[in-house]
Amino acid sequence: MREAYLDIETTGLTPDFCQITVVGIYIVGGEKNQLVQLVGDDITADRLMGSLKGVKTLHTYNGSRFDLPFIDARHRVDLSREFKHVDLMFHCWQRNLYGGLKSVERQLGINRKLTGVNGLEAIRLWWAYANDNDDHALKTLLEYNKEDVVNLKALKEKLLGRPLNPATQG
Repeated sequence: MREAYLDIETTGLTPDFCQITVVGIYIVGGEKNQLVQLVGDDITADRLMGSLKGVKTLHTYNGSRFDLPFIDARHRVDLSREFKHVDLMFHCWQRNLYGGLKSVERQLGINRKLTGVNGLEAIRLWWAYANDNDDHALKTLLEYNKEDVVNLKALKEKLLGRPLNPATQG
């Protein structure tokens, strides 16, 4: 069974006035794990759905209130209708783990390399890339997004346990 961990970066909080800059998707299952990052104009409904082909379950953090509605508003793709959606934030709340993803990661001992980057810095990095052709800024933004989606998998495993290995099931 293939599942995906999804996180978006945006230029702000309102889909009416802001755009999606990066869609990060970490696909697990099958022969190997795969990271897909759609950037800027490459973010389309067709590319998004194509990237998720074969996925059954989509995991996010606060995705039911932010990521999925933002994607739907900007690209007219309702991922909650297309996939089983698990918003890990609510599983955190059941365990008295509150705050944003980075706060919960710290509480659970999930490490990051880019400790100084947050959502506001992600916006700044995007504009440095878009306005000044700063490739280093884009590289940092993509690394930040990659850590988000990879750490969603670590978060899910800490909250819900590791999936059973089919080879060990009797």
